Amino acid sequence: MKERLFGKTLAQLGEVASQAGLPRFAARQIAGWIYRKNACSVAAMTDVSASGRAFLESRYEIGRSAPVRETVSVDGTKKYLFATGGGVYTPDGGLTASGGGVVSSEGSFVEAAMIPDTSRENGGDRATLCVSSQAGCRMGCDFCATGRQGLAHNLTAGDILNQFASLPERDALTNIVYMGMGEPLDNPDEVLRSLEILTSDWGYGWSPTRITVSTAGVAPALERLLAESRAHLAVSLHNPFSDERARIMPIERAYPIESVVEIVRRHFLRGTAAPGSAQRRVSFEYIVMKGLNDSPRHVDGLAKLLNGLSCRINLIRFHKIPGSPYFSPDAATMERFRDALTRKGFTTTIRASRGEDIEAACGLLSTKQAARG
Repeated sequence: MKERLFGKTLAQLGEVASQAGLPRFAARQIAGWIYRKNACSVAAMTDVSASGRAFLESRYEIGRSAPVRETVSVDGTKKYLFATGGGVYTPDGGLTASGGGVVSSEGSFVEAAMIPDTSRENGGDRATLCVSSQAGCRMGCDFCATGRQGLAHNLTAGDILNQFASLPERDALTNIVYMGMGEPLDNPDEVLRSLEILTSDWGYGWSPTRITVSTAGVAPALERLLAESRAHLAVSLHNPFSDERARIMPIERAYPIESVVEIVRRHFLRGTAAPGSAQRRVSFEYIVMKGLNDSPRHVDGLAKLLNGLSCRINLIRFHKIPGSPYFSPDAATMERFRDALTRKGFTTTIRASRGEDIEAACGLLSTKQAARG
């Protein structure tokens, strides 16, 4: 099997060019074909010497792949299913690994959701892509469908970027969020590599202020993200009290939320952010579950935990998943919770639920399809 060029950084492409006997500047030429010109084959790289192309074709392929399934919501949200590691989609039999049988770590599937937003309060004509960073997840959050799958494998930078590059709506996208399947900071090397390609002038040239990386709080990798990237940060909080959070998010036992918040606070107070990162935003994601984390006590706990930190709190109504003991609160509860936090001085929003009719909550589609295998 040929090695993929797609997902390699400029430094890695420099090594490839050297092996091919090409001059150093050829790395930028190859990167331009892969990331800017959307080349589908090595043969298309016409400004690379014939002998260089012959060497590359003998060992490498571009390595992008189209989504294997697309579902469209009545609200315009689209969910795409991508095969990774040799997975094969069979419409009549669900998802199977290559050669038939059940989905394995060598043939897994991940989801990406494209969420259009024309609302005036969000500026209109926005289109956000939610990408996955792992096939499955090992964080084990009790409210998450992806967590029930366990971790099959980490995605490569190419796998992550393929969800963007192979999207039909790619040119219309305004934002990318690493909030799909998996914990991005449980796969920090590949996530940071994908961010480098997205934001570099030799790559896709995106501003990091158009990108948000979410984490449940993997502290060591969080330090790396804040130091090495200028992307926005979103912390999955969901409960301000350590004992209660640990019941639904096992990561709390390894990296308590108080220590995670302290990393964020220390990073900005000490000015250790990467150059130009003053525009970076920090938000805390809070899935509201009826009777579990929606009381005035939780409002007070959030205010104490985040006191003095310039941030946004995004409230998300829980999406019911099969077999879950948790339930969605009604609209009045969501609004009371938001208003109470606003009175505490926090910028607080309620994220609109999108794509519920196509199971757009992370992991629902791949979990359901894998069960058919």
